[in-house]
Amino acid sequence: MNRSKSLLPWSFACALWFGAAAAAPPEMPPPEVEVVTAERGDVTLERELVGRLMSRRVAEVRARVAGVVLERSYTEGTDVGAGQLLFRIDPQPLEAAVAAAEAALARAEADAANATLIARRQRDLLQRKLAAPQDVDSAVAAEDSARAAVQEARATLRQARIDLGYATVTAPIAGRAGRALVTEGALVGEGEATPLTTIEQIDPIYLGFGQTVTDFQRLRANTAPGTMPEVTVVMPDGSVYDHRGQLDFSDVNVDAGSGMVLLRATIPNPDHALLPGMYVKLRYAVGRLHDAVELPHAAVLRDRDGAYVMTVGSDGKVARRAVEVRDMRDTTWVVTGELGDGEQVIVQGLQKVRPGAPARIVAPAPAAAAS
Repeated sequence: MNRSKSLLPWSFACALWFGAAAAAPPEMPPPEVEVVTAERGDVTLERELVGRLMSRRVAEVRARVAGVVLERSYTEGTDVGAGQLLFRIDPQPLEAAVAAAEAALARAEADAANATLIARRQRDLLQRKLAAPQDVDSAVAAEDSARAAVQEARATLRQARIDLGYATVTAPIAGRAGRALVTEGALVGEGEATPLTTIEQIDPIYLGFGQTVTDFQRLRANTAPGTMPEVTVVMPDGSVYDHRGQLDFSDVNVDAGSGMVLLRATIPNPDHALLPGMYVKLRYAVGRLHDAVELPHAAVLRDRDGAYVMTVGSDGKVARRAVEVRDMRDTTWVVTGELGDGEQVIVQGLQKVRPGAPARIVAPAPAAAAS
């Protein structure tokens, strides 16, 4: 009886211990994460900007003489060659002006010949002391005046012939001719040079855009003397244009309004798929970054201490790595910093991990290869 009572406390303690062990919650498994492998290397720094297309050369065709338009000799919106006839202005008044100038020249030449004969006679009479020196001087002055009148008449005739040539309006450059700004029967050139049409050269075509001063300095530092970076054009529908262009000009000043440096690229345009005034995207390299890593946007986090990533080590423990973001792309960041080559960087499941705690890698995403 006493022995049974002495075993009761021990039995009761064992029951309590086994009950507490049964009620303890099971240990939570480590969180599952997806990772990419960091690969350090040289990364090309690219920029994607928006630019506006511009004609390489623009010529405004104007009426340089007054007259009535008789004919338009080109088709609007087609290519024309340099010197090709575009408009014809009524030449009859100009032809009459040429005839009048020719007659005036003939009269001036006759007067000059007569003045020369008179001056010669006066010199002969002066040698025989039959004329006064004053008469000779007057004859010589009249001869010089007649010769000047001939030169003036020749200049007038030349101008009249130039004006007659302006009656046939030709293309000053080769290119795409725009719409006609006048029709047959219109009076043009009366008091001002009336615009007739515009010719634009669009093959090749210019692409103008602005670049930050920082990127411009980086571009200059990474461009070898005598070379210019290539430019890739992205069309408004997202497709990549078939022909690559090349930077060929940079302004010498920074735009006061935008703080940007204005640049220009030349783009081949044999099919005239690019039109002046269009806005397109362009991509080009501004330099190379050494010993960098390209990571998906989701992998890089930020707090008050700066940017960082979370990695999973060979021991299965999570670690924090501070990084510096050096460039941004459509889906990735280019970073440098503490991240080592070959480290497993977490891209999914970041909200469930903490430094020093274990994590389990599942379904690894494709490696983020360095550019």
